[in-house]
Amino acid sequence: MGAGPRESTQGLATLFTGIFLARHGQTAYNVGRRFQGLLPVPLNETGCRQAAELAELAAAHGFRALWCSPLVRARTTADIVGARIGLEPTEDSRLVETDAGDWTDRWWSDVEKEDPEGLAAFLSSDPDFAFPGGESYRHQTERSVAALRDIAQGPKPALVVCHAMVIRLVLMHLGRGNYPVQNGALIEL
Repeated sequence: MGAGPRESTQGLATLFTGIFLARHGQTAYNVGRRFQGLLPVPLNETGCRQAAELAELAAAHGFRALWCSPLVRARTTADIVGARIGLEPTEDSRLVETDAGDWTDRWWSDVEKEDPEGLAAFLSSDPDFAFPGGESYRHQTERSVAALRDIAQGPKPALVVCHAMVIRLVLMHLGRGNYPVQNGALIEL
């Protein structure tokens, strides 16, 4: 069936050289620990500041391509970065956040009371976790990696403005661990 998982990971790491992932700026849902999933949640004031700080960080890298999720929080962040570095963002719907299904627009604390095991699987980024009525992390990983494979065929260095779980799942897929990703973070693959 082809190369083993270790070879595949090494090959992807090489392919993804020159790609940087950035998380969108903060939203009110991030602060309130509320599931935003695919909702059109805008950046808050702090998020706009974080996007401007990300733009300054990005300016030092000489990016030749700028990609983003079409969700408003990522697109707004990418627009702020793009204005600073002189690039127009290209949207790719495969870079959207996980479809949170029935948990969309719910508070983490409420979900924890009703489904503590589900919330624990969500927080640990268990690849077999799937939001009730929504998407699995396994599917999200597949679509995110597919998007990055396509992005890797274009000009580099490339900046991809997306979401926490896109970044976490891609890093886990590459064997780089599982850790929280702060709003406005810039991570080199």
